Amino acid sequence: MRAGRLAWVALALVHTGGAAAQESSRELNLPGVHVHLTLDAREFSAGEAPLLEWISRSASIVSAYYGRFPVSELAITVRAMDGSRVGGTTFGSPRALIRLRVGRDVTAKLLLDDWVLVHEMTHLALPDVGEEHAWLSEGLATYVEGIARAQAGNRSIEDVWAEDMRSMPRGLPQADDAGLDHTHTWGRTYWGGALFCLLADVEIHRRTNDAKALQDALRAILSASGGLASEWPVSRIFAVGDAAVGAPVLQELYARAKDTPMATDLPALWRELGIDAAGDSVRFRDDAPLAHIRIALTRPRPSAGHP
Repeated sequence: MRAGRLAWVALALVHTGGAAAQESSRELNLPGVHVHLTLDAREFSAGEAPLLEWISRSASIVSAYYGRFPVSELAITVRAMDGSRVGGTTFGSPRALIRLRVGRDVTAKLLLDDWVLVHEMTHLALPDVGEEHAWLSEGLATYVEGIARAQAGNRSIEDVWAEDMRSMPRGLPQADDAGLDHTHTWGRTYWGGALFCLLADVEIHRRTNDAKALQDALRAILSASGGLASEWPVSRIFAVGDAAVGAPVLQELYARAKDTPMATDLPALWRELGIDAAGDSVRFRDDAPLAHIRIALTRPRPSAGHP
């Protein structure tokens, strides 16, 4: 993998005064989104260039997946912390805002492999569904991050599937499970939601002979709702998504999984998709029954017809 070129068109630097004199605000005009960025570059050992490229690259990945960036205006604040890790929180109102915590020792290579900012930017594309349905917002961002980065060439396809094989079992219902809407453990919220998205994506591809994908449903949901600034019931979200792909996959899957533990035979799913574990990675079998779906999932989709 290689780092992409910085994609901003204009960059203006405005220094703040007073007690916050070490911070600066930058106006980044990226394709499809104007970013108001606040950070103190002197806090980071590698300086500001890797951070700016990371933001640009992540925005490009999300824009490619959704056909456009989810919002036209975005504020990003970056605060330094010890180490080299990255964390983030996303808000939809009163304005689109992502608050990032970035380790002072983070490097360009670590940021090239980072998943956090793509995950956080993905949150902007789904309406606010409330805590009861956090499995949808967090699971969707978990699932889309891997697919979107693979489509953009920022993450290997093998790495995405290897992580799914390791982590999707964490999302399976346990003995006391009461369905996705009522079981708010970490595993069910993040990986249970991601598993829901994977199953929906595979089924949409199957029913439409690869003509449509979950990606098409999500683009339609963003277009109709405006994303995180709106509050929608999940029933409306799934109805709009299903209409976009021409099959009631999301509504049917939700009916099965919302109130009861839905069993999923993951080993059988991997076999049908043609994915075999190979140490820390995977091997693909293109003669498997659903191998064509596995291939289509990480193939970039055209954005024609999406604003």
